[in-house]
Amino acid sequence: MSNSYKKGFTLVELMIVVAIIAIIAAIAYPSYRKSVIKSDRSDAKVALQRAAQALERCYAEGHNYKSTPTATPPGTCPTFPQPSPNQYYTISLPTVTTTSYTIEAVPTADSPQQDDDDCTWFKLDNTGLQTASSSDCW
Repeated sequence: MSNSYKKGFTLVELMIVVAIIAIIAAIAYPSYRKSVIKSDRSDAKVALQRAAQALERCYAEGHNYKSTPTATPPGTCPTFPQPSPNQYYTISLPTVTTTSYTIEAVPTADSPQQDDDDCTWFKLDNTGLQTASSSDCW
């Protein structure tokens, strides 16, 4: 007696598998994208901390946040605006006096962080106060 059944998949079975994969992908991709956006916020935090360190170095050398001291080697004090390390954010210095500053990070125009509706800006001042557009950003 020979077995006349052929082994393989029917079109219906294949379509069921494709539908299951599509449903899983539709659920998983938004969660993945949200996770990536949340992790890329660290680019703003790193950039703000680096800029604050550079400004503190300038203050230590010249007792002034606003102008570069003449004794400072060229390039020691940061210039603004500047990009963050991964270029997801633009770091600017909207408020600066001789004794205080506030540094701000906002997503660049072509950055994937433009899709971050929760954290649209980050700020850091000379006292170490960290603020953002939402309380969950820092």
